[in-house]
Order: sequence, then structure tokens, then C-alpha cells
Amino acid sequence: MTRDPSARRLRLSLLLRLLHREYAVGIETALAEAGYGDIRSGDAKVFPFVPPEGIQIRDLAARAGVRKQTMAQSVDQLERAGYLERHPNPQDGRSRLIMLTERGAAVRPLAAGAGDLIEKRWAELTSPEDFETLHALLHRLLDRIGEADPDAAERLTSIDEDRFD
Repeated sequence: MTRDPSARRLRLSLLLRLLHREYAVGIETALAEAGYGDIRSGDAKVFPFVPPEGIQIRDLAARAGVRKQTMAQSVDQLERAGYLERHPNPQDGRSRLIMLTERGAAVRPLAAGAGDLIEKRWAELTSPEDFETLHALLHRLLDRIGEADPDAAERLTSIDEDRFD
């Protein structure tokens, strides 16, 4: 994707979407190579957001930043494939909690390791310093957005960052 200096400047949202797509393809490829080829690329978004105690679909959708219907489809697919299971919710008899199966729990470290390798490669393609600068700038932008907009702050802090290290 070599830029022509006379070409129109691409929006940041498109650049981020393209990077996210490349990241997702890398994760999907790594999972397939590890024997988890039945996980569709869009469904991999579920794994980082399922806590050990389980989670309702609506909360899972909010954490992943997708619509409830989209998340329900992913959960259905992953349940059929043996990665997730539904359990009664002890707090609310009308709802069910989504939990990782043993097979599903095995995916998380593989995906995290693949993500680490992708980021390492990207740092090598630019430079470690440039990549760290980009990382810091994006963090700063997210922090500032959260400070300026309480609704955004809620969305941006809805995930437990400790699970992503």
C-alpha cells in the first residue's frame, strides 16, 4: 500500500480498520495452524472477554463492542464447535452465562501469543521506537477521549485489561 503523495489522505478509521483486518487474519491463521481452524475470524473476538465466572451475551457484546445479535451468532457458532457452553445464571434465572470450555480456554493463550508475534513483526517493519510511539499515541488518544466524554469512558473501560497481557 504505497502512498502516492498526490493521493487523498486516508482517514485514520480506515487505516485502523485495515490494520485490524491484518491482525485478525494473523490470529485466524495462527489458530488454524494450531488445530483451531473452525474458529471464524469474526468469532475470535469472544475469547478475551469471557471471565472465569461467565458472562451474559449482552455484557459480552458490550465488552467486545458489537451488537447483541452479532455476539449471539458468534456464541452459537462457538458453542456448536465446543469452545463455549451456557450455564444457568445464579443471579438471574431468566438468563444464561457464557463460559469457556476447556477447549475454549486453550484458545486464549494461543491467540495472545499470536498477537504478540504480530506486534513484534509490525515493530520490525517500522522500528521498535516508531511502533512504541504509535502505541503510546493511541493510548493517549483513548485516554483523552474518555476524559472528554463520559459515555466513551464507559465503553473504553468496560474491559479488564489484566486479561490481555
